[in-house]
Amino acid sequence: MHVPDGFIDVPVSVAAGVVAAGAVAVSLRGARRELDERTAPLAGLVAAFIFAVQMLNFPVAAGTSGHLLGGALAAILVGPYTGVLCVSVVLLMQGILFADGGLTALGVNITVMAVVTTVVSYTLFRGLVKVLPRTRRSVTVSTFVAALVSVPAAALAFTGIYAVGGTTDVPIGKVLTAMVGVHLLIGIGEAVITALTVGAVIAVRPDLVHGARGLTAPLKLRVGGELVDAAPAAVPVAAAVAGTGAGTGAGTGTGAGTPVAARSPRRLWATGLVTALVLAGFVSFYASASPDGLEKVAADHGIDRKTEEHASADSPLADYGVEDISDARLSGGLAGVIGVGATVAVGSGVFWAVRRRRNGSAVSPSTGSAVGGNA
Repeated sequence: MHVPDGFIDVPVSVAAGVVAAGAVAVSLRGARRELDERTAPLAGLVAAFIFAVQMLNFPVAAGTSGHLLGGALAAILVGPYTGVLCVSVVLLMQGILFADGGLTALGVNITVMAVVTTVVSYTLFRGLVKVLPRTRRSVTVSTFVAALVSVPAAALAFTGIYAVGGTTDVPIGKVLTAMVGVHLLIGIGEAVITALTVGAVIAVRPDLVHGARGLTAPLKLRVGGELVDAAPAAVPVAAAVAGTGAGTGAGTGTGAGTPVAARSPRRLWATGLVTALVLAGFVSFYASASPDGLEKVAADHGIDRKTEEHASADSPLADYGVEDISDARLSGGLAGVIGVGATVAVGSGVFWAVRRRRNGSAVSPSTGSAVGGNA
């Protein structure tokens, strides 16, 4: 659903850019509360994984394909604020390096693909997990429904923006029907991919899934010969990660040794990165070559009559291929690997900086002690 330059007029593109910039600014502040020593490295990986899976267009109807948008996946794995930033990083890398999604339309794309999908999916997800039993299966089911709804919601948002600032005279009713219809089908693919991914992570590290917090078994303390649940505040995450605090004092234990929070996410990070590299570098060659939902609707209804050439059309990685490499498989695979590497590097840098700001704001500048602490 990457909107190219020329679909939306300049005033509305600028307005969407302002909305997107505001959303990113709010998300940068909100992400400070979501990211910690364990989840910050994973946020960059989530962005890279979304980049890789977006290269895997899947057929949804005759002559039409779809691909992951990723807002629901990012929001449920690392939190809604961080999720907006993850998808925004992906869109920025795609626009600059691969000429995918217009640069003047970057605000439109962030608003539609990052903000709308994340807000809609996470709001629905939280509503469902509150009324369903607090089990891993409920999280997976909620994930499926939230991801499914987020895609036609994004299509509806694009239609609204086009109704205000579209550069061609096309009956908006036809655009709405076509966009929502095809993206309902794409939403099924989005839901399957998102639910499978979230379910896989929950199966091995539920403590790292933002949307599954509270599902892990609580720390047990032995009091008077009986095991009781520890108070949540008794085991600060930072202390557990550092190997201090709970788990080091006498009489504590979980029955399995080290608390879950103390386990390093490095193995999951490495597995996820290898998976993303394989998907982008190899599996992407077998993706559907049919136009995606927006491209198909645009071609069928004349929305693309005023499409402008991308400002990065002469990029050596434009159209997901490496310039001067004639072998299509090698060219596309290498471009995918470069894209994953660039996205994980930029994303990790952004989230490292956000986490550092969080750590800095949690320390009193005059005493160096934690704000609000009385230790």
